Amino acid sequence: MDIVSPQNPRVKHIVKLRDDKRTRKEDGLMLVEGFDEIQLALAAGHKPQTLLSAPELASRALTDSSIESLTVSRAVFEKISYRENPDGWMGIFPIPQTSLDDLKLSATPLVIIAESIEKPGNLGAILRTADAAGVDALLVCDARVDVWNPNVVRASRGAVFSVPVVACENVEALKWLKGGKTRIVAASPSAEEIYSAVNLTSPVAIVVGTEDEGLSDFWMTNADVKVKIPMMGKVNSLNVSVSTALIIYEAMRQRVERK
Repeated sequence: MDIVSPQNPRVKHIVKLRDDKRTRKEDGLMLVEGFDEIQLALAAGHKPQTLLSAPELASRALTDSSIESLTVSRAVFEKISYRENPDGWMGIFPIPQTSLDDLKLSATPLVIIAESIEKPGNLGAILRTADAAGVDALLVCDARVDVWNPNVVRASRGAVFSVPVVACENVEALKWLKGGKTRIVAASPSAEEIYSAVNLTSPVAIVVGTEDEGLSDFWMTNADVKVKIPMMGKVNSLNVSVSTALIIYEAMRQRVERK
């Protein structure tokens, strides 16, 4: 076994990668925990710097002679893990460096703009929806949560690797959208039009914001159309990941029916 002590310097560095955004940014590295998530990252063309496995926990095998592979004790893995029930697999991956200019879009792109999302679970769930719906790209604007936070990766079930993700400022995103003649649809409880009544078959970007604050004036002012999800109960909005899923799948429905 390569590492048995939780006090090993490499273990301490992995813990810093897990917990500290600055360390991830400085090192250009991120953690991916879970056999399935690592497989999805590999399938998307991402190669880990190091693979770690705990024989006491890992029930499936993953081998690649071109990747540094280390076995660790159960105590070590439990220290570096960020899951309640770890499966004994973790990869240290270079953080993908994707810019707006790198994005390759379909003929009628469907893009998600997520503004100021705070919770890793919400961003991860939006990524899962984006992957399931075949969204062209997710732009994370004015982020309050690190896209490469291990909990985002976990909540996305690895979709952070299958969906092109770009972290950028609002102004950069708007300039890019205007350059591609993409229609901007802002989701807001204060809007008058219901989302299902709006044509979503053209190149479109769905803009969503936080539940507490909603979208900024920047996006509300620059939107081509504003839409809402009808609410029949006492609360005035849904979780942002749920709202995103409803509108994205409405866009899918319209596009499928149009074919």
